[in-house]
Amino acid sequence: MSSITEKYFPDLTPFQYDCFSRLAELYADWNNKINVISRKDIENFEVNHLLHSLSLARFISFEPATNVIDIGTGGGLPGIPLAIMFPDVHFTLVDSIAKKVKVASSIAGTLRLNNVRCLTARSENLMGSYDFVICRAVTDMTRFVGQTHHLLTDKSHNRLPNGFICLKGGDLEEELTPFSNIAVVNNISQWFTEPFFETKKIVYLPLQG
Repeated sequence: MSSITEKYFPDLTPFQYDCFSRLAELYADWNNKINVISRKDIENFEVNHLLHSLSLARFISFEPATNVIDIGTGGGLPGIPLAIMFPDVHFTLVDSIAKKVKVASSIAGTLRLNNVRCLTARSENLMGSYDFVICRAVTDMTRFVGQTHHLLTDKSHNRLPNGFICLKGGDLEEELTPFSNIAVVNNISQWFTEPFFETKKIVYLPLQG
């Protein structure tokens, strides 16, 4: 790991530092077997994937024992970096493609992340009770909310009410029109100065009814 992650997160524990330092190599090794990250992006893993995932940690600091489900996790992003950052939070990583879940499960196991479980499933078929549903540009927000709304509990114990937190990019005006009265959009560039983040956003939708 270079000094970029340390610059933004200077108070990492030795365990966190070790895990973050190993992620790029672990994903590169797996990417040679199963293409879970584009070849171009793997060369910029720390910024494009690690920091992008950790931007959620700038938006919210999850309370211990919070239950978070990462839908469409692919090879474990943003779930695995967040599980490293929040060791007292429970993360469920879900994807419908088994080979991607295999990657996420292997990396979580290699890093001994006891707060992570990985499932091969479609979100609409899942059962459970979670405080937050997170994702990384999985699909249109209306469809996403419709497919995952049933997974959220309305009993909140974090600074923010339970809901959906999604990493998105580009022009979101049309996509967020159905949620215009509740959507909170944060520009990641307010926290990270790298050019990659100029168009990247975090969208938060509190649970409604």
